[in-house]
Amino acid sequence: MKMKKLRLYGFNNLTKTLSFNMYDICYAISEEARRQYIEYIDEQYNAARLTRILQNVSSVIGAHILNIASQDYEPQGASVTILISEEPVEPQDADVVCHLDKSHLTVHTYPESHPQKGIMTFRADIDVSTCGRISPLNALNYLLDSFDSDIVTLDYHVRGFTRDVSGKKLFIDHRINSIQNYISHQTRRRYDMIDVNVYQENIFHTKMMLKDFDLNNYLFNKNADELTERQQRQIRRLVRQEMQEIFHGRNMPSMP
Repeated sequence: MKMKKLRLYGFNNLTKTLSFNMYDICYAISEEARRQYIEYIDEQYNAARLTRILQNVSSVIGAHILNIASQDYEPQGASVTILISEEPVEPQDADVVCHLDKSHLTVHTYPESHPQKGIMTFRADIDVSTCGRISPLNALNYLLDSFDSDIVTLDYHVRGFTRDVSGKKLFIDHRINSIQNYISHQTRRRYDMIDVNVYQENIFHTKMMLKDFDLNNYLFNKNADELTERQQRQIRRLVRQEMQEIFHGRNMPSMP
């Protein structure tokens, strides 16, 4: 959705933060398969690839990169932080870099496994925080497509205020009643969604869970037809329960 531009007085002091918690669920039959899954996902989302994704985010939202810090971790996981600005900044303008330190992109990954079951969960936490006219919402669909997750929780918050040319305070500079307004039609069709919004505080929260369930998409190095009907039912039950618990944010009784 294209935002209508407002005539502002001076610098736009609004801070806009879009946060993602993205989850991918998988089932690994054996201990060896679980180890291989962790290695696979750790390589798929290493610091180098995450850096490329955030560099593309910077380009999508029209920001300028000031600094990049990235790190892979042992035994698994990675983090990337990119400092950005609305305008190009010369290296000698150190004071400007400090002024713009609230504009940044970060991503952290957490591959993990259930201690008793074969459930594997990969989580990516992403923050796109901008100060000024740059909107993190412009990166929403690119990031959803880049990770293609089973469950996503989204938080969007606008803080501070700016002024229009008459001096009137503006506590938000665009229209929004739901994050869903900015999600592509193709993506909305694929997910069940719930909103929890606090309009008077400019806080918007959306939870998404993939509708379609094909067991083959949740088996690591295995096809469903290699399993017995009983095994398929059990794995399907475990995967669904994991998804439901993450989506609803609470532990639930074992599903039949």
